[in-house]
Amino acid sequence: MRNSFDWTPYRRSTVGFDRLFDFLESSGSADNYPPFDIEKIADDHFRITVAVAGFKNDEIDITAQQNMLTVSGRKAPAKEGEGRQLLYSGIATRAFERRFQLADFVRVDKADLADGLLIIDLVREVPEAMKPHKIAIGGTSPVIEDKKAA
Repeated sequence: MRNSFDWTPYRRSTVGFDRLFDFLESSGSADNYPPFDIEKIADDHFRITVAVAGFKNDEIDITAQQNMLTVSGRKAPAKEGEGRQLLYSGIATRAFERRFQLADFVRVDKADLADGLLIIDLVREVPEAMKPHKIAIGGTSPVIEDKKAA
């Protein structure tokens, strides 16, 4: 489905919204290959399932860098003598790159490929220093005690 709305008049009369208009223009023509699911398994456990039929382990690359997870695939070229004569080709095996923006403190736990599905398990691990702590009421401040002693 192609986005048919023309954003040009709005681009001329605004400043600093180029990224927003680029996003709106590209959202209607986004490539939906390969299809994927994102599911919540538990409070801090998530799973991304990507349909990668026809790809082998060594043809898929998973890279996690800061808050970006990139899954890409490229079919290896056919070896000499392996040429097949396809009468009809309905299985899409074109190269792809799919990016997922991860929240803070989310890391990739593991990845498996089985039955044409790439399953990536994600875990959110918030450091103890970042978790909320209960503060007791009624304690005395050491700064106040020092002033009384002087």
